[in-house]
Amino acid sequence: MGGAERGPRERMVFSAAQLIRRDGVTATGLREVADHAGAPRGSLQHYFPGGKEQLVNEAVEWAGRYASARVARFMSAMSRPTPGRLFAAMAKQWTDEFRSAGFAGGCPVAAATVDCADSAESTRAATAAAFACWRRPVARELAGMGVPARRAEALATLMISALEGAILMARAEQSVRPLRTVVRELAPYLDSCAAEAE
Repeated sequence: MGGAERGPRERMVFSAAQLIRRDGVTATGLREVADHAGAPRGSLQHYFPGGKEQLVNEAVEWAGRYASARVARFMSAMSRPTPGRLFAAMAKQWTDEFRSAGFAGGCPVAAATVDCADSAESTRAATAAAFACWRRPVARELAGMGVPARRAEALATLMISALEGAILMARAEQSVRPLRTVVRELAPYLDSCAAEAE
């Protein structure tokens, strides 16, 4: 999960997202975030007066925007986009990461949802908003490929849910098998939804 050159505030948000995706919210401390970002510890209070909760929420929001922007990149890389190919590209990002970097990191939005959904209302709202930020461009691209608009939203939810589940299973199994499986099984169905609309 990369990005362009960042200022100190952006580096801390990015670092928080990276540590949350690896260790979860509970195990991610403010000192670790500052160290990872190469920032003075005092700068955390300056940039995040709301403390860890504010930093976590901003990290989750960043992750939602990152996932949303990836959808456009996947689409621009395809000469003949289909719903199944879009889903395959979404899964390939994770397959490639797991093969190159190992299985230590998952989705920071999912990690924050698991750790904070019952304890911090603002973080629950931030995770819901991050998933919606990701779902909207997926649904928009599906509609652009001929999936009826009302169906596109439901299929976008299905795609993200299947991908998140496969990421969790891949980390548990230390294998990309779940990612390959969901693509093999779900991609033909997604393509059929666009074909039905023709």
